[in-house]
Amino acid sequence: MEKKRAVVIGATGQIGRAAVDILVRDGWDVTAVSRSGGKDENWPDEVKIVRADRNNDAEFAAAIGDGCDVVVDVVAYGAAHARQLTAMADRIGSAVVLSTTVVYEDDKGRNFDTAREPGGFPHLPVPIHESQRTVQPGETTYSTGKIALEQELLAAGDRLPITVLRAGAVYGPYSSFPYELYFVKRNLDGRRKRVLDFGGEGLFHRVSVRTLAELIRLAAKRPGSRVLNACDPEVPTVAEIGMAIDAIMDVEAPETILIDGPSTEPYVGKTSWMIEHPVICDMVAAEKELGYRPVENYDKSLQEMVEWLVEQLAGRDWKEAFPLLAQTHPHLFDYVAEDAWFTKALK
Repeated sequence: MEKKRAVVIGATGQIGRAAVDILVRDGWDVTAVSRSGGKDENWPDEVKIVRADRNNDAEFAAAIGDGCDVVVDVVAYGAAHARQLTAMADRIGSAVVLSTTVVYEDDKGRNFDTAREPGGFPHLPVPIHESQRTVQPGETTYSTGKIALEQELLAAGDRLPITVLRAGAVYGPYSSFPYELYFVKRNLDGRRKRVLDFGGEGLFHRVSVRTLAELIRLAAKRPGSRVLNACDPEVPTVAEIGMAIDAIMDVEAPETILIDGPSTEPYVGKTSWMIEHPVICDMVAAEKELGYRPVENYDKSLQEMVEWLVEQLAGRDWKEAFPLLAQTHPHLFDYVAEDAWFTKALK
């Protein structure tokens, strides 16, 4: 029996690597497409490697070739990329495309683009269903570009079955924005105190690359036009994430000082999960549509992430290891500011 063919766009990134791996193990003939034309050392030799720029129509079409059973696109963004995909509906059996849960907004129009404004953080229902209101499509922000992508794709659902996966905050090896680093580096540096705002109770639904890969695998096997949340079965608080990392690293838990509400200091107590209101997504639709069941518990997924982070930091400055995170959060490890805060707060 001839293998079905899958083309993974963005194959050398965090999500793409996991997608290629699981599809190969599931029996697909996989073409791994990326701008670098790179290959993960764990991929078998039969994975076909193609160098192509996602933004170049000719290169994109050449990567698809004469046709494939499924395209898995983890880097698509905006209406133009959607049209690029749907224009090739006659050569593609179905598609699985990555979106994000930050497209949601509350009934008063608050969303993740307004979150930094006073009173602008969204008050979303718990849990969030796929029918929840979303931002308006556009090209000005990440969330507006993603919803433009979604709407353009779903409008062509009669010609090309497309599963849109709204992923939570993705974590796992090969991350460019490993927010777990907040705890891992402090432990490596021997910091014996840490401070968390909002009482360490922030709840922001996340998804491991392993969970996301499983959802991609299931969607590839069951084509259809739909939007599905893609999140982990568990939603730990920020404080619980810190404690889990301490246990994995086998370090005595540091003294954790919890602030009621947001920290007044710009570089103290803040992680990317410190949020005013919970963001928790419903996974019932994925269970019903795809037959999804959890494939890995949180502790195991987190352990893989922590071990990778420790390896990346060996002999390197964190800003060299994670330049994109350093660019957006340059003061993530401002220990001078932290120590001054501790001295003042604990008097």
